[in-house]
Amino acid sequence: MHLTLLVGPVVPVPVPQVVLDALTQIEVVQPDEAAGAFTLQFTLSVRSPLHTLFLLSGGDVVPLLRVIVIVTVNGTPEVLIDGVVTRTEVTPGADQRHTNLQVSGDDLTTVMQKLEFSGLPGLPYPAMPAEAIVALLLAKYAFLGVVPLVIPSIAVDVPIPTDRIPTQQGTDLEYIRLLASRVGYVFYIEPGPAPGTSTAYWGPKIKVGVPQPALNADMDAASNVDSLSFSYNGNARSLPIVYIQSPQTKIPLAIPIPDIGPLNPPLGLLDPPPQRFNPLTETAKYSPVRALLLGMAEAAKSADTVTGQGHLDVARYGRVLKARQLVGVRGVGPAFDGLHYVSEVRHTIKRGEYKQSFSLSRKGLISTVPVVPS
Repeated sequence: MHLTLLVGPVVPVPVPQVVLDALTQIEVVQPDEAAGAFTLQFTLSVRSPLHTLFLLSGGDVVPLLRVIVIVTVNGTPEVLIDGVVTRTEVTPGADQRHTNLQVSGDDLTTVMQKLEFSGLPGLPYPAMPAEAIVALLLAKYAFLGVVPLVIPSIAVDVPIPTDRIPTQQGTDLEYIRLLASRVGYVFYIEPGPAPGTSTAYWGPKIKVGVPQPALNADMDAASNVDSLSFSYNGNARSLPIVYIQSPQTKIPLAIPIPDIGPLNPPLGLLDPPPQRFNPLTETAKYSPVRALLLGMAEAAKSADTVTGQGHLDVARYGRVLKARQLVGVRGVGPAFDGLHYVSEVRHTIKRGEYKQSFSLSRKGLISTVPVVPS
């Protein structure tokens, strides 16, 4: 395993060896929908210039101190985080000649919160669907290497300017996430694949594709996780019901919206039906397309019935476990074996040690596939 650390204003560069020697620990959190975060811990001499560098730059708009963490495992590089410093903290060290410096930050979504539009008339976007608005907002962050990846919704809603004109309130990040929540989508910035570039994803949770190598538990020499446990909650699901009202008859029509779509297939065979209904009565005053999108958004929030927690050593697993992808599970019993969605990963890197803690989720018990990739 090899670690690469890049730090610099706007365009980061590799740090000198003296900085890597002072680095004692790195923690990176990659959640499912929220912003990624990182923490760097240094043990420095009290006269080290790194104190001034991080303290003066942390959290300021200018200069924008950017940090990129790259790990190379078995010859495959992975960009763990591409973010900016938001806070620094200095604590006493083990002796009078050293101090502990902790540098914390978030991914590039932090930059999207710098400009606040609350209290203003609002920026209008006439005759523009949500997909076009998101692409226009993300274009201004191209100087940071952010590449938009916008997936059109199933039913594109183009507002008629004489009827309504969408306007922005709040920051760019808040407005983009608001537009995503209205259609059941998520928004996050995925670092990489090349250092200095990132993918701004606006679309549904992708629970399809090639899964990562299986997590093996209780399989003697084949085990590659330190711990892995699962829980099942059969009362977590609800069924949203939208109402579409005919302008002629004024009679509302109730339509149930299931939580299964092309990109959200069931990963388990046995899943209990929804235990309660969630009527969305306010959708009766919207157009059928907008009411359908709101119903799909509410259905996407239906909680997964199966959740898992675990820890692993990257040296034993053989690669870096990635969040927001599928992974196979073996050795925990027929009820929980099979494919799961990796909802969160936490990386902890020390000198000579690289460990991960992770969270898994899926709907239903018993695997839908006979085998998983080893």
